[in-house]
Amino acid sequence: MTREPTSDRPLRWIGGAIGLAVATADAFAARAVGLTFGAEGADATGLLWLYLALNLGGLGFVVGWLIELRRRERRQAEALADARARLARNGTLAALGQLAGTVAHEVRNPLAVIRSMVQTAREDAADGEPAAAEGGLAVALDEIDRLDRVIDGVLALARPPTPRVHLVAAADLLARVGDLGARLVAERDVTLRTGAGAGAVAADPDLICQALLDLVANAAAVAPAGSTIAVDARAGEDEVSLSVSDAGPGVPAGMRGQIFEPFFTTREGGTGLGLAVVRQIARAHGGRVEVDDAPGGGARFSIVLPTAEAQPAALLEAA
Repeated sequence: MTREPTSDRPLRWIGGAIGLAVATADAFAARAVGLTFGAEGADATGLLWLYLALNLGGLGFVVGWLIELRRRERRQAEALADARARLARNGTLAALGQLAGTVAHEVRNPLAVIRSMVQTAREDAADGEPAAAEGGLAVALDEIDRLDRVIDGVLALARPPTPRVHLVAAADLLARVGDLGARLVAERDVTLRTGAGAGAVAADPDLICQALLDLVANAAAVAPAGSTIAVDARAGEDEVSLSVSDAGPGVPAGMRGQIFEPFFTTREGGTGLGLAVVRQIARAHGGRVEVDDAPGGGARFSIVLPTAEAQPAALLEAA
């Protein structure tokens, strides 16, 4: 059982004592001004004092008790706020520590490769083998590019996007992704196909295109040669689904809850940040990202956004 703080415990008794003092003062004041109280011919001043003492003393006791309760509630609220603040700080520090450890791991490995390649290239150049030196420097440049992608991904996660929404037809989004995505798959033996699109959303076209292009890039990395990557839009009653489908190995059901977490990747050389950024962009629009099996095999990633009529009022006001 929780004990009351010593500083609060006397308040109810102090209130009761003040009530008794007031009752006594009233009784003496009545006698001093000549007021008398009787009952069946007997002096009833003592009974009057008892009546006042019980009422005023009880009232003072209750008031003091209520003040104690109010102070106790205030202290408990402050303690709860402090506990929440400590938990938030601890959670933030824990997340920061985890992020710092993961970033350090992701950065240290490429740096080690770069150092090794540069050292080897220097030795090859000194031994008169320029071709070998050039190959080592090419690997170092690839690792530098990977570091740059890690930094871009971390910055994207650290700076939540603020969509500048407009009414956009899904067909226009798909056409733009088709034009820009063709460059992403140009060096791979795959075909990018975009559908006609259906429906309209209130969205930031730049951010949504960025997210769809990230999905296209991921699909191109796993799609087998000669296959097709399909970008489609399906309109529902209050949602529009923008999907990217590939014919790759798909995503196992047990892994679908993890793939959107930062730094989670199963692809060699991947940063594990692309899908996390895609999810962040979708959530900033009041939407979500889903993954399921593509028709005919492979994976289908869908950015599901509310239609313009169902879009959150805050986003529409921002437009």
